[in-house]
Amino acid sequence: MSVVYSHRVRYHEVDQQGFMFNGRFLEIADVAMVEVFRSLGWHYDDLIAGGTDPSLVKTEITFSSPVHFDDVLDVDATPTKVGRSSFHLQFVLRRGDDVVATIETTYVNVDPAAKKSRPLPDDVAAALRVDR
Repeated sequence: MSVVYSHRVRYHEVDQQGFMFNGRFLEIADVAMVEVFRSLGWHYDDLIAGGTDPSLVKTEITFSSPVHFDDVLDVDATPTKVGRSSFHLQFVLRRGDDVVATIETTYVNVDPAAKKSRPLPDDVAAALRVDR
């Protein structure tokens, strides 16, 4: 996939050291995950109505360069694995040509009513596999 989201670092996202606070990277990844599905043609409410409710179960962040106030970050998202009831996304955050962070995530599809794991709908799984 290409850039799914661009984010300008705001003043309140920067910590006392002058860097974007580490927890903000997860917020950016969360917004980008929703944008992945939007780029595939689904509004998040439609996913839930259709039986898809991705829940984050694992994440790993590798920081490559500090991020500061007013930096613009472009976020690329790539599905790296699609299973029966889970999928993995990799988010690469860039400031210009420089990679500032890579975020690896694992989501499990949850039945919105039962709050238990359930298989991904076939159309969702197929859409996530298209760009691989």
